[in-house]
Amino acid sequence: MKIAVLSRNPNLYSTRRLVEAIKSKGHQSIVIDHMKCDLVMDDDGPSIFYKGESLVDIEAIIPRIGASVTFYGTAVVRQFEMKKVFSALDSLAITRSRDKLRSLQILSRSGVRMPKTAFTNYSKEENKVLKHIGQAPVVIKLLEGTQGLGVVLAETNKAAKSVIEAFDSLKTRVILQEFIEEANGADIRAFIVDGEVVGAMKRQGKEGEFRSNLHRGGNAQVIKLSRAEKSTALKAAKSMGLAIAGVDMLQSKRGPMVLEVNSSPGLEGIENATGVDVAGKIIEYIERGVAKKRIPKDNVKA
Repeated sequence: MKIAVLSRNPNLYSTRRLVEAIKSKGHQSIVIDHMKCDLVMDDDGPSIFYKGESLVDIEAIIPRIGASVTFYGTAVVRQFEMKKVFSALDSLAITRSRDKLRSLQILSRSGVRMPKTAFTNYSKEENKVLKHIGQAPVVIKLLEGTQGLGVVLAETNKAAKSVIEAFDSLKTRVILQEFIEEANGADIRAFIVDGEVVGAMKRQGKEGEFRSNLHRGGNAQVIKLSRAEKSTALKAAKSMGLAIAGVDMLQSKRGPMVLEVNSSPGLEGIENATGVDVAGKIIEYIERGVAKKRIPKDNVKA
């Protein structure tokens, strides 16, 4: 089986590990820069060209789509889906997860516990918006922020108003979120593959930092999830339609709270912290998915 990893950089840890896992399972791998693909549509059906060649013999893809290129990246994934190629991640699910506001709306509708969050189009009424959250401190997030960028902790209502006004002057949309003090600058990343938590780690922000992202100097250690934490993570991933996901949660007095569901979680942190071959788990999931697609519908029991 030929499996393509859609990645802009073949040297990234996650990309390299997926390629290694593909080969170790006896399959053929190819790394494709999705931003260099040409999509062609005509009455012969959808086709994809890469470096001047038509991609016709790929049975499965693993999308590693960066947040900054979500629009074109998901268009490429969708084109593969139109060609009946198995995708480890659904293109629509990727789009859902990348829209921070939409993803929170979906999680809320599904009854997933999360920090109380508010969004408004009328930022001049800061007092009214803050009342939805409660008293400061409050977390203010850019809707387009990733890896902890564009996230501000406002210690007082006055500071919150100033930050909101500053972002508003830049025509930038933000959400306000309840600050969970008892989390102590730490969160949990649960890595899910095909409806199973295959690994989990606790990430602790460096001293004086309320964001726990490893990219910002945090550290990680393996953790055993409680039943509530595992259930919450699985529910969050399922509500987003993601077969592969990194679910970020806070430990609070009210139970686990979901911060974000990541559709392109990195493998380095989770594999190093847990020692689990997460890349191998992903390839095993793909093998099962492709096998199901190969079964003729006439042979499927009603």
